[in-house]
Formats: sequence, structure tokens, C-alpha cells
Amino acid sequence: MSSPDDTEAMAQRSDWHTDDLEAILHERGWLGRGQRVDDRLREWLERAKALLGPHAKTRAELAALLELVFRYDARELLGRTEVQEALARQGAREVIRELANQVLATGDIDSDGFKGIVEAIKASVPYRSRALFHPIRLALAGSLGQGELDRVILLLDSGAKIGFSGRVKSVRERMIEFCAALD
Repeated sequence: MSSPDDTEAMAQRSDWHTDDLEAILHERGWLGRGQRVDDRLREWLERAKALLGPHAKTRAELAALLELVFRYDARELLGRTEVQEALARQGAREVIRELANQVLATGDIDSDGFKGIVEAIKASVPYRSRALFHPIRLALAGSLGQGELDRVILLLDSGAKIGFSGRVKSVRERMIEFCAALD
């Protein structure tokens, strides 16, 4: 539940502009210097601003969330102690197995598709809350965290189609890479 202070802070944090995101993408090399900002890219930037902006107080936090869209290496991820600890929790691998089944049976993931996948996993496994969402966020967003990572996941498939200088791996690609590195 959000306190009034949390709600006020969320409103203050959503003052990002697509130019802010575009500048971060250029600085990090994810958007080429000569790359034209067409309608499809502008639409993606607007969506990224809407999804990630409210979760970033600072430009550094916004850049860190964007980095999760562009940087994903399952082998590196699985080498981290905190990730191994999360995967050792009861049900984590069962959730990941069901997530893989759902992702591989689904096309591009948008908000409704993601909700459908989560609902299907809930129907298949007895886990909820952290036991359900940490493995999902870990496998797809590449990090342990809260709901802001779900927003990262929602940007992956549309971002994979843009043709950024920094390649965005789709949800399906990430799931396959994660499962391959897990075994």
C-alpha cells in the first residue's frame, strides 16, 4: 500500500521526457549517433517513459532500468551468489519451468500477454508473491526486484523489433538463454 508521501514522490518522478531517454540511449551506445528517431522508436520511447519513469527518481535510476532492457547475459547472471540463493528457494525452478512453457507457447509479450502468463503460472504452481515473481523477474528482466522489473519485461518484445545499436533480446530469447544456462 502506498502512503501519501509515496504517491507524491511517484508523481514527481514521472516528469521524464522522451528526450531524456533518447539521451541515455545515445550515451550508452544503445542508439546509434546517426540513427533516425522514426515513429516506431518515438512510440517505444513514450512507452518506456510511461512504464519506467515513475520508478526512477534520478537519471541514474532511469538509466539502470533501461540497462535491464539492453543488457542481458544469463550465464553472467547465474554466476551471482544472490541469484543462486534465489534459485535455491522452494518452488523457484518449478516457477521457471512453467514460465518457460508459457513463454514458448506465446507470441510477443504485451501487458495482457504478461498477465495471462502470470495467471497461467498461478494456476499451475502453489507459489505466490515473492516465490512467484522473483523467479519470473530474474529469468526475464535479469534482476531480483520489485514491480518496476515487470515494466522492463513489457518493453522487451517491442524493443527487440526496433533495431537499436544495442540489441534487445526478446522475452522468448531471454527465456531460452536462461534455461540453457541453467542446465
